Amino acid sequence: MPNLTGKVAIVTGSTKGIGLAIAERLVNEGASVVVSSRTAEEVVAVAARLGERAIGIACDVADPAACQALVAETIKRLGRLDVLVNNAGAGIIKPISELTVEEWQIQIDVNLGGVFYLSKAALPHLSASGDGFIINIGSLAGRNPFGGGTGYNASKFGLVGMTEAMNLDVRHDDVRVSIIMPGSVNTAFGGGEQKAERSWPLEADDCALAVMQLLEFPKEAHVSRIEMRPSQPPRG
Repeated sequence: MPNLTGKVAIVTGSTKGIGLAIAERLVNEGASVVVSSRTAEEVVAVAARLGERAIGIACDVADPAACQALVAETIKRLGRLDVLVNNAGAGIIKPISELTVEEWQIQIDVNLGGVFYLSKAALPHLSASGDGFIINIGSLAGRNPFGGGTGYNASKFGLVGMTEAMNLDVRHDDVRVSIIMPGSVNTAFGGGEQKAERSWPLEADDCALAVMQLLEFPKEAHVSRIEMRPSQPPRG
């Protein structure tokens, strides 16, 4: 595992699921971590649970001003920013005939807009760190369309393109940009039921481990995409 002592990271959508697992791994490896989601009470409670190197700052990533404020408050309280993990996401699975304009907009605003707003606000600080990293948590839905995924697939396909283009924009500014694309994960995302025991899907900590592996590479090496799948999904 990488030694992240002295590093500062923001993880969006980190009060549960994949984001929480990432925040826990980062703290365990020595980083100071900003836990963030829309609900102030939740981020404060989770940060307290993670220990003295975690702080909670609420942010609705669909709001550009809130993203600016999140980065500014991070710099004010922790002094620097080295890693941004864009994990916050929205998924509303409905056929296009049933998907409302508002439901479409939520997914685009959160899954694409939030990544853009927060990355843009963070970039000067990530570059100043000398070895900044943006890690976007995408999905295999970013390359595999499915029925009911009109909004979700559109946002995740777009996130792949955004990640790759953004990396080309900032690679000479001491910032690497990568995407992690998991398949089925045992979380409550999208209203599913999270199982206590390990079964066939990926676990949230599997995705967190992939983040740690990206951060372990030396500055001169860049893994731009990780695709993750359950190794033994149900047959048929």
